[in-house]
Amino acid sequence: MLKGIIIHASSNLYQVEANKKIYACLVRGKFKKEKMTPLVGDFVEFTITDEIKKEGVIENLLPRKNVLKRPKMANLTQLILVVSMNMPKPDLLLLDKQLAFSEYLKIKSLICFNKIDLAEENQIQEIKEIYEKIGYPVILTNATEKSQAQKLYPFLKNQITALAGNSGVGKSTFINAIFENSLTQEGNISIKNERGKNTTTSVTLYSYGEDSYIADTPGFSTFEITEIPKEDLAHYFIEFVPYLDKCEFAGCTHTKEEQCRSKKSCNRKNNK
Repeated sequence: MLKGIIIHASSNLYQVEANKKIYACLVRGKFKKEKMTPLVGDFVEFTITDEIKKEGVIENLLPRKNVLKRPKMANLTQLILVVSMNMPKPDLLLLDKQLAFSEYLKIKSLICFNKIDLAEENQIQEIKEIYEKIGYPVILTNATEKSQAQKLYPFLKNQITALAGNSGVGKSTFINAIFENSLTQEGNISIKNERGKNTTTSVTLYSYGEDSYIADTPGFSTFEITEIPKEDLAHYFIEFVPYLDKCEFAGCTHTKEEQCRSKKSCNRKNNK
């Protein structure tokens, strides 16, 4: 059997890349019986049924490092969190949720503030410094300029990377710039409400050098972290972790409690 990676899924047909070839594969009946659903990003073992037509059958799923439910993917090693500085406006609450969920899944994060040509310099630097101070790498880009998109290149090698963010922030534009052609349809922005119109409807992995893949994923306007138990949530905001042992209250949520020492210590440091 050959080993490969699922780069696209549509109904019950899976595109599997192996040895720089792409095979259209079905799955064995045992997957349905065992209620297993292969995902884009899954490493699999498969047999070739027709080499000329590049067809095969997936026999086994290899162990997963992680699973993302929205978008449905497996084995991500990196998330590039794309935030538009304007058109649409930056959604920092969504960004914070994504960062916490990345920590929960043990996926490293890179923050990309895009469309910097549409925002004031002082606004850009203020937001950038907040996240750099926490400890996340931040890059500033204007994805419509190829030289700007190239800032992502050093971060892509030997990674399975997904670009995440609201529709219209520039994810597909980045992918097109990286591959120097229109692999994906670039979304249009609704001027009326400044929200992106989702154009990507399924997850696809694009090969970028050896052992390197970039995912084009559906844009999403919500990102819930309900999988994380509420009592554990504070552990996944990395700027908060050093202060957790300073709280004297069992079951403290570190939000409304007036005598929460963790909250007070964190606030003092951030206000310096």
